[in-house]
Amino acid sequence: MFEQLEQINKRPALFEFYTSSELWDDRYTSKQMLTYHLNEEVDLSSRKGAFVDRSVDWIVSRFGVKAGTKVADFGCGPGLYTTRLARLQADVTGIDFSRNSIQYARNWAAREGLSIDYQRQNYLAFESGVRFDLITMIMCDYCVLSPGQRTQLLGKFDEVLAPEGAILLDVNSLKAFDRRQEGASYAVNFMDGFWSAGKYYGFLNTFKYEKEKVILDKYTIVEPDRTKTIYNWFQHFSPDALRAEFAASGFSIQDVYSDVAGTPFDADGDEFAVVAKRV
Repeated sequence: MFEQLEQINKRPALFEFYTSSELWDDRYTSKQMLTYHLNEEVDLSSRKGAFVDRSVDWIVSRFGVKAGTKVADFGCGPGLYTTRLARLQADVTGIDFSRNSIQYARNWAAREGLSIDYQRQNYLAFESGVRFDLITMIMCDYCVLSPGQRTQLLGKFDEVLAPEGAILLDVNSLKAFDRRQEGASYAVNFMDGFWSAGKYYGFLNTFKYEKEKVILDKYTIVEPDRTKTIYNWFQHFSPDALRAEFAASGFSIQDVYSDVAGTPFDADGDEFAVVAKRV
């Protein structure tokens, strides 16, 4: 038991493990994540419905989205943004590796008679002959990737972005990093049964990697027949650090906002959003 507790509370090396698929494609937890996605009253897997509406209105205005505009949403989830943009007759592609989310998005599009190209795959492996006028990546998805994965993703953006196309994404700020604290917590059926349909014991260890500005939320779930560990990494950025990272891949950040609804930048905010183009 002591050795098990030592392992549960062990700090891993930075980005040593990557378990996103176990969260998003596990038969039980992926349904839980979809439920949170579709709850328009909470800011968890997705923004609240009113914010998404406001965000889409701003995106349409800022980027001149109209009939025929080619948009790719990386990490599209159940289609909250793609559906709204397709209603405007934009030519929309959504990429996500969650089976439940993509199936929900496809069913939603079918009910509304919308033609949306949904691709169920890891967006790091996405290939397309289409060149997109706008690429979006919303809800700080960029921050869950390691530096190498982010470089790979920016290379993917470069492959599929139209010559004058733009990228819109949001990230966690250094202020958010400063506000987080290391700690450990435990409960029976931790997070109100989120992790399993049956009884389990849940542990959460939060680690801060000060030099790299990374937070890890490490969840260890002990069930009668198995123990699983989920590693949720969150990179945090300053605008200057993100500019440097984008520049190294041939992109220039043109504008910085507080969010993907175009709110003016607030240096004290937990997140910020950027618009980037090729250099």
